Amino acid sequence: MGFLAIILSSLCERCSNSSTLLIFGIGLLFLLSLSIIINVLRQLIFKNPNEPPLVFHWFPFIGSTISYGMDPYKFFFNCRAKYGDIFTFILLGKKTTVYLGTRGNDFILNGKLRDVCAEEVYSPLTTPVFGRHVVYDCPNAKLMEQKKFVKFGLTSDALRSYVRLITNEVEDFVENSAAFQGSKGVFDVCKTIAEITIYTASRSLQGQEVRSRFDSTFAELYHDLDMGFAPINFMLPWAPLPHNQKRDAAQRRMTETYMEIIRERRAGGNKKDSEDMVWNLMSCTYKNGAPVPDEEIAHMMIALLMAGQHSSSSTASWIVLQLAMHPDIMDELYDEQICVLGSDLPSLTYENLQKLDLHAKVIKETLRIHAPIHSIIRAVKNPMPVDGTPYVIPTSHNVLSSPGVSARSEEYFPNPLKWNPHRWDETIAANAEEDEEEIDYGYGLVSKGTNSPYLPFGAGRHRCIGEQFAYVQLGAITAALVRLFKFRNLPNVNDIPETDYSSLFSKPAGKSTIEFERRHITK
Repeated sequence: MGFLAIILSSLCERCSNSSTLLIFGIGLLFLLSLSIIINVLRQLIFKNPNEPPLVFHWFPFIGSTISYGMDPYKFFFNCRAKYGDIFTFILLGKKTTVYLGTRGNDFILNGKLRDVCAEEVYSPLTTPVFGRHVVYDCPNAKLMEQKKFVKFGLTSDALRSYVRLITNEVEDFVENSAAFQGSKGVFDVCKTIAEITIYTASRSLQGQEVRSRFDSTFAELYHDLDMGFAPINFMLPWAPLPHNQKRDAAQRRMTETYMEIIRERRAGGNKKDSEDMVWNLMSCTYKNGAPVPDEEIAHMMIALLMAGQHSSSSTASWIVLQLAMHPDIMDELYDEQICVLGSDLPSLTYENLQKLDLHAKVIKETLRIHAPIHSIIRAVKNPMPVDGTPYVIPTSHNVLSSPGVSARSEEYFPNPLKWNPHRWDETIAANAEEDEEEIDYGYGLVSKGTNSPYLPFGAGRHRCIGEQFAYVQLGAITAALVRLFKFRNLPNVNDIPETDYSSLFSKPAGKSTIEFERRHITK
């Protein structure tokens, strides 16, 4: 009897627990339904005529996050058709006002420092990766000084020296990599190009010591640090998750490595033997007379490595994929080198790279369609009236600019989603790059970018300062690969991959494999 009583008691307890769970589930469903109803009614009834229209959404907090995250450009163009150039959507609980078009780019990217703030948006994500007291973890005035250090370090002599270093790295990689064994075969574009861009950037911009470490420990540290840009870190950058713990350990180790390089150079008598950025930063001082601390140099070098690698790797991958899709353009590029530089194909230099007009247009066209950053966000610090509208964007909002929308708009670029480097031969494309008013935010004169629909490097005080280096790196890599290979899509592949927008930097989605065939060059 006692045993039976225990069994009956256990069954009753289970029934009681099941009933509790059922009641809890029903209550949770009721609350969710109620919140959805309230959210919908609020959108339908309480409309503020002084704020941009709110994109309709069913779920509070989530808002339009999913549709935006899956394909930002599709989301932007759909919203533009319904609401116009200015609208607000909910992004992870935050009201985010989008202002599209050239006026929107000017309004946000050239917003006054007192009105918009980049640091508040990006610092939680970037500071654990880059390190303290640099980029978005310092006052804006200090950031402008840091940008000046880097920009002024990219001298003509430095860029000139980089071309040979970059092409040597490409040639050495092709000769020794398992990806290019034999006279023809297939290779994974994104994986292979990521290796090429990290080797070329580390050897030229970062210095021989950093490049040598990528053959051993640095590559693994870079991978762990790169996980700091995982999508979940937009919300939980400081969460004690395994990938964040690896990120933090890698950040400390890479900082120590850079500082060790700096100490060794100082111990060697500060005898400059290359044009890399470490040497440049070692000689820089802030306006107050203080030299840049070694730790800050290390953190700036990490920032240059991470930010530059993502954008260059993505763009170079898209270039290769587009050339595989358009072998006729690749043949034109090869013929251009023969025609302009000579049939003996002399070593690439900074000077003769500038003569390869179609090569530059290939880069330009790829950046137009495949800009690495699709959204540029700022926090609103003061109410921002929008000229020509009744709207005033409140401080509870973020604002978002997407220069890629203008670059994909029919009004500026006919048949905008067609990759066509020769569109830059035409007057209409030249007009899209008309001269702009220049302004000095503290790191030298840059274009305000107020009228151009083509802004792959942004505009305003946060305009990318690596534009010159990017064109040198991408140009040298493209020219070197064109000399060595012909690329083709695999049989029955008739399009390039979709775009992965899940991270801070967009890139080709999935594994992208194409065919290569070595050129038989006789000298």
